[in-house]
Amino acid sequence: MSKLGEYDGPVLEIDKLSISFFTRLREIPAVMDFSVAVQPGEAVGLVGESGCGKSTVALGVMQDLGVNGRVVGGTIKFKGRDLAEMSKEELRDIRGNEIAMIYQEPMASLNPAMKIGKQLMEVPMIHEGVSKEEAYARALEVVTDVKLPDPERMLNSFPHQLSGGQQQRIVIALALMSKPSLLILDEPTTALDVTVEAAVVELVRDLGKKYGTSMLFISHNLGLILETCDRLCVMYSGEAVERGSIEDVFDEMRHPYTQALFRSIPLPGADKNARPLVAIPGNFPLPHERPPGCNFGPRCDYYMEGRCDEGYIPMEPIEGNDRHVSRCLRFTEIDWDAPIELGEQTEKAKPGKVVLKMDHLKKYYEVAANALFGGGDKKVVKANETLSFEARESETLAIVGESGCGKSTFAKVLMGLETATDGKIYLGDEEIQDVPIENRSTQTISSVQMVFQNPFDTLNPSMTVGRQIIRALEIFGVGANDTERKQRMLKLLDLVKLPRAFADRMPRQLSGGQKQRVGIARAFAGDARIVVADEPVSALDVSVQAAVTDLLMEIQRENKTTLLFISHDLSIVRYLSDRVMVMYLGHVVELGTTDQVFAPPYHPYTEALLSAVPIADTSIEKKHIVLEGDIPSAMNPPSGCPFQTRCRWKDKVAGGLCDTQLPPVRTLGGKHQIKCHLSDEELAGMEPVIKVAAE
Repeated sequence: MSKLGEYDGPVLEIDKLSISFFTRLREIPAVMDFSVAVQPGEAVGLVGESGCGKSTVALGVMQDLGVNGRVVGGTIKFKGRDLAEMSKEELRDIRGNEIAMIYQEPMASLNPAMKIGKQLMEVPMIHEGVSKEEAYARALEVVTDVKLPDPERMLNSFPHQLSGGQQQRIVIALALMSKPSLLILDEPTTALDVTVEAAVVELVRDLGKKYGTSMLFISHNLGLILETCDRLCVMYSGEAVERGSIEDVFDEMRHPYTQALFRSIPLPGADKNARPLVAIPGNFPLPHERPPGCNFGPRCDYYMEGRCDEGYIPMEPIEGNDRHVSRCLRFTEIDWDAPIELGEQTEKAKPGKVVLKMDHLKKYYEVAANALFGGGDKKVVKANETLSFEARESETLAIVGESGCGKSTFAKVLMGLETATDGKIYLGDEEIQDVPIENRSTQTISSVQMVFQNPFDTLNPSMTVGRQIIRALEIFGVGANDTERKQRMLKLLDLVKLPRAFADRMPRQLSGGQKQRVGIARAFAGDARIVVADEPVSALDVSVQAAVTDLLMEIQRENKTTLLFISHDLSIVRYLSDRVMVMYLGHVVELGTTDQVFAPPYHPYTEALLSAVPIADTSIEKKHIVLEGDIPSAMNPPSGCPFQTRCRWKDKVAGGLCDTQLPPVRTLGGKHQIKCHLSDEELAGMEPVIKVAAE
């Protein structure tokens, strides 16, 4: 089973590819006239919003379009050979051996009933017919390469015994087992924490160099593409609209859609009041409702009737750049350096009185040591350890940390879904830490509301949008009768900028961003004083994120709401929040204003978090800090400082204090709190993680 012969052209060459899906009613064109080439050892990024056809292109390369999908035009060549002309046997040999794919959800690629080692060994045994011993040796090497601790134990584990980041590394190891020539990565880090994402991205980059693998990296995160790829292809509604090197596309973009994408992401220095993000107007067209001429025309600032809406628009080369092309008729006429027309500038709301106060809150869970049969000793999971903070009217407090740090547990206690183990929570003057939700007054329930991460799971699929909002109004006791409630429901739809006609729609007829708006309307139905937003935009596209965050802030300004914004996306946090609380393993390790937390002195964990955030700006220089290891378990936390097992500053503290003693909370200037043993001199000497490179 030899690999395809030596070939010195592009590893992958897609030329004028068109893919359609056929339903009983019609042909739905998913990808049209799409071309891209991946040279040996090159990493090419494919960027665009959900539904633009990125994954369809990947499935086309894998020749895995299902029963309804068909290539209706163009070619996909791998090392010079047309994949469509290969036999099933040849394709089977190439898949997994020459071309490997890493999917978004690691558990979907792993067999839950088979040990990791066996799954890895299968690849070379099936494709290359190697012996069991050689396959095991290679599996051990690859698991070591993907930087997993204790490789032999890993090979002997089942998938469910590993964390999400570890599972994703195993999937990468699985893809690399046969040293493929082409690796396709489909949003491989969406489900991971930023610190784990940073480590996985670095890993993919290093392994690409080590094995000489070419990569097609599909993502909607422009910062990630900047950090991993050499070239970039931007897709919109089934077509490639701009292609070129990373520098050319980032610094000299020549398509209105690329420009609009960059304007909707928060870059360092963006200010929510002085320089609000610019959301892309309108909605993404459905495949069977595409406009004539340019697909982006109806949403474009530079649209010209009679010109942009007629006929086919070809890809045109941009002179002076490296294979840089754009699908725009007007790219030579547009002033690309013109300053952004500022959105509406707003006054910064003054934080009012304290509406929420937490005082030494603790939340412990007791679990049986043998969870399956309930036997053995009880173990205690310390989910929240002595949380103390306050939040004021009109203020946005961001709560940041990796999964497992206790962010959602604290939200559950605040909502009354759990009760506290110790400590106090004051909502205004009322103590609520011991009152479960079923015993809370209607007013307390309506004044603390939540917007969830996944808009798809929070709406009732069998009830219209209007009915779901009216239901919330009934529960909160708003309105004297049905007519009043209906009026209030329509006003709430206006508030979240949804057409009133949406009241009669079912959730399945809405896009992700529209569903999230319904969730927000429902949260504000009872005039909530505090809204806990748990990763409210992480499931949404970049352009929709900008619209939803701006919406949240606008409603906050009008209603003087306190927003508790739970997130691991520090770019959004920097843009949105007034104050930031950084959590690690149940502890608050740093708390201060946004400016304090994003500039040194940092807690060592905050420093690592900032370094892990991908930033879509070529003028930014970032300090490189990759955290080794995973978060320890809250059931068995390390002694002393919770962060000491992963801290790069630990050697600077004398006498092994980090191993034995929990650090005290220290207050630096201006109420900036840090929980750390480092001396004042060490803290003062820290360098900024993110700086703008000198011109």
